[in-house]
Amino acid sequence: MVCRGAIRRMALSAVKAKNRQDLEGLNTMTDERKEIQSDDEQLFAELRRLSPKVTGGLLRMRQEAYRDGTVAAKYKLLAAMAISIAIRCEPCIRAYVRMACEKGITQNELIEFLEVAMTMQGCPGEEWALTAYQAYKECVSGTPSNERSSCCAP
Repeated sequence: MVCRGAIRRMALSAVKAKNRQDLEGLNTMTDERKEIQSDDEQLFAELRRLSPKVTGGLLRMRQEAYRDGTVAAKYKLLAAMAISIAIRCEPCIRAYVRMACEKGITQNELIEFLEVAMTMQGCPGEEWALTAYQAYKECVSGTPSNERSSCCAP
């Protein structure tokens, strides 16, 4: 019988190895990746032209929901990131981490919200929290993300 700690260490080791491989490819965004991102942006722009009331309404809703108010915008964005972890939406996780970074979050603030997400989700939450933490590290290092653009960005 293998203890949970050993299983967890093996899983983390595998994730770290995968992250190292992924990070090696993040240093430069390939032309193919830029093309895919550009295609996504073009599709979204087209959708906004075809459905301006709905997509514009969603954009206005996000802008209002994530503005500074009684609760600082960065905490609202971190809450949205935690919810994105719960629903396992990688583009959303990355978008909310990026926006929270732009609002000046600290690593400690991020970690506390990741702890809440992990507590609510258990092992799957830990895996998705790693995605958020990787996105944070990319933001603070200035490394461009290799991920699809997201509908979540206002």
